[in-house]
Amino acid sequence: MLPAAAVFHFPWEINSGEVQEGLSVRVLGRLVCYQPEESRATLSAQHASKEHQVVVHTLFVEPFNPIIGAQYIVLGEIENAEGVGAMVRARVLNCVDGVNVALLQKAINEQRGFFREREHTPGDAEQAAHAT
Repeated sequence: MLPAAAVFHFPWEINSGEVQEGLSVRVLGRLVCYQPEESRATLSAQHASKEHQVVVHTLFVEPFNPIIGAQYIVLGEIENAEGVGAMVRARVLNCVDGVNVALLQKAINEQRGFFREREHTPGDAEQAAHAT
């Protein structure tokens, strides 16, 4: 069974605690470590000149052929793991190496802006237009 519709979150958002436990998420990052004996992988992404990592529980997507250094998108749920903090329990793990990361991040931010605008009721937009 697939999880609920997921919103893209960046590793730095997951590590900061912005994302609640149990929520479905999509995460993009470069695979920097895979520990098959623990069913754990680590994805990394750079933001504001700092490297951010997120741990991914891979039990439900194994076996897979990890490519260290490749870009991956993970679809899964956030859970708190002892000694790790926020971790993504992967339901889908896809290698997307070759994707333009900067362009994808821009698209994600544009999508967020669109959804924020859409959340406002049409009456609010009309009132704001008539007020100016």
